[in-house]
Amino acid sequence: MISGKAECGMQYAVRRSGSAVGYCALSIKCGTRDEEGFHGGIAHFVEHTIFKGTARKSAAVISSYLDRLGGELNAFTTKEEIVFHATVLKEDLGKASALLFELVTSATFPEHEIEVEKGVVIDEIQSYKDTPSEDIYDKFEEMIFEGHPLCGNILGTRASVKKITREELLRFVKDKFLPCRMAFSVVADIDEKRMEKDILKLIGKHFSEETPLPCTAECADVKACTNYGIPSAEPFDTTLSKRNHQANCVIGALAPSLYQDRERLATVLLCNILGGPASNSILNSVLREKNGWVYGVECGYTQFSDTGLVAISLGCDKSNLDKCLAAIDKEIAKLQNEPLSDRKLKAAKKQLLGQLAISSDNGETQCLSMGKGLLAYGKVSSGKENRSMVEGITAEDVREMAQKIFDRNRLSKLTYI
Repeated sequence: MISGKAECGMQYAVRRSGSAVGYCALSIKCGTRDEEGFHGGIAHFVEHTIFKGTARKSAAVISSYLDRLGGELNAFTTKEEIVFHATVLKEDLGKASALLFELVTSATFPEHEIEVEKGVVIDEIQSYKDTPSEDIYDKFEEMIFEGHPLCGNILGTRASVKKITREELLRFVKDKFLPCRMAFSVVADIDEKRMEKDILKLIGKHFSEETPLPCTAECADVKACTNYGIPSAEPFDTTLSKRNHQANCVIGALAPSLYQDRERLATVLLCNILGGPASNSILNSVLREKNGWVYGVECGYTQFSDTGLVAISLGCDKSNLDKCLAAIDKEIAKLQNEPLSDRKLKAAKKQLLGQLAISSDNGETQCLSMGKGLLAYGKVSSGKENRSMVEGITAEDVREMAQKIFDRNRLSKLTYI
């Protein structure tokens, strides 16, 4: 793998694969948390409307540009990132890469396309409102991050989206799409050094020496706080009547950030043991397989620059809610009071490492992960490094995180009935 940084501050990484398919991604350290001074949802709306035309290409041309090559063009927005990525045959990587750079540097945001896309996004907002399991999680994040930039809903609201203007979109891109906030990653069966030259040429073409340097202070990493970043966060226990056929519930608390490595990895392992995707996770075994109280339950961990969030989510028949909550309390108490045995810890680590290895075997996953690593840490961690860090986690580390995160004085709960 080759990685580096261009003079303008943009980072890049190239990894050779054995596949005829190539992947490239342009990741930007800019998301919902960066919307101060703009209408809510603008980061996501930029992601949608950036495909609607550039100085040289119409929306129709952009839409079919990679399709006619058998490729795919896509994007997504998170609280901290906007990512544009493409999948093509390796011989078409040059075209895909050039298109991504063109989109982020010369999008025109035509007025008529903006109005059409507002209807699409508002429909998307409504679809989430109609899905309790999605809506409750968004509401939970909004409540737990109240008063913090992470509070905002990624999609925005109907009212905020309607107010977004072309001038605002152009200003957001000009202010936030800075090269020092960007990382370009490639995974393909290509010569790495030759690809590096092509990338540097592309960067030089789109970000000339006239690009304002150094970049503003807001490009700097937000480092972790020992109190997980939100000192004023107050726990809550809220029940809202939604008249749904089932009850939905989210229980969670603030957790380690991206930059608290040991605590972060212990939390990853803890969440995987408690409510990970495998059928043998504790909560899935007890609530679904053993008792049939839920269709699904999970314990997720989202990591941000200055904090994190662990949340247990479930949906069940209303008559089973109290039984589910009691069972969750019981299983958490076990993890808090009884360190994992050597056998259980070894098995949990092997399962997690297996899941990570299988996931990273996908070229697109590798490419997106490389971009995220460059933005967060300024480097791409190797599988060997990740394995070593996971292997270094102890049973006491896991128990300590269970005690900290699931401390009753820190836990928040939101219920829809």
